[in-house]
Amino acid sequence: MAFKAFSDYLLLEKNYSKLTLKAYVADLEAFQVFIVSEFQTDSVEQVNYQQIRNWIVSLVESEISNRSINRKVSSLNTYYKFLLKTNTIEVNPLTKHRALKVSKKIQVPFSEKEMQFVLDELNSARDFEGLRNRLIIELFYATGIRRIELVQLKLTDVDLSNKILKVLGKRNKERFIPLIDSVLKTIKDYMEQRNKLETITDKPYLFLTKKGVKIYETLVYRIINNYFSKVSTKVKRSPHILRHSFATHLLNQGANLNAVKELLGHSSLAATQVYTHNSIAELKKVYSNTHPRSKK
Repeated sequence: MAFKAFSDYLLLEKNYSKLTLKAYVADLEAFQVFIVSEFQTDSVEQVNYQQIRNWIVSLVESEISNRSINRKVSSLNTYYKFLLKTNTIEVNPLTKHRALKVSKKIQVPFSEKEMQFVLDELNSARDFEGLRNRLIIELFYATGIRRIELVQLKLTDVDLSNKILKVLGKRNKERFIPLIDSVLKTIKDYMEQRNKLETITDKPYLFLTKKGVKIYETLVYRIINNYFSKVSTKVKRSPHILRHSFATHLLNQGANLNAVKELLGHSSLAATQVYTHNSIAELKKVYSNTHPRSKK
């Protein structure tokens, strides 16, 4: 496989997911196709910055978004850093590159009312899939975990007696999140139905399909999109928006930013601060409705 040493490095040393590896290699291969076509060379290791700039210009002319272009260039930059580390090259041609400007899109979270509508609809669920779907939505909203983290949850990650959920995040970093009583009850109800499945292939995993195999990411997305499309007109109705709602609603209620950072598993506070935009909007709304001089 092309770029195998790089791929092995990301997988074994950096603990990147196989999906991420696939994206990185696809970006590198696309760049290689470009330099073969434009410069009659397939050596990604020997190109200069001007040749890379020509690639970036071609991507812009193809009307690819700046955000996507930056991601592709980031893949290339990561590869050059790997080549430096292995003494394959002496200079990274992207050292002085500046990323293209992107507009900061504020993700719009679900409102507390929308959350309640969905949970109310699932409140009467008693069969396996209904309880599983309720637990998925409750866990996203009560813990703020990522979709891949939810899919990978194992039975041993749930500590019912201490009301704690162990989550394996990015770079295999563990974090522990408290579980509220309503979620604990749903876990117990779900487990009763899970134990009644005729066949269970992936026994260690918490979330299964009705066929007894580990749940997968696209199914999780469909579950979230299906339920929230009934109560929300928002364009994006994904597990990430539920994570966003978790953080925003906590901050709206006065939660400490550092505490939210730890719950989300962010490595830096800057990553968490994106969620303060909606909190500030909420504060402005409260201020406008309550301050004695706001209506003058």
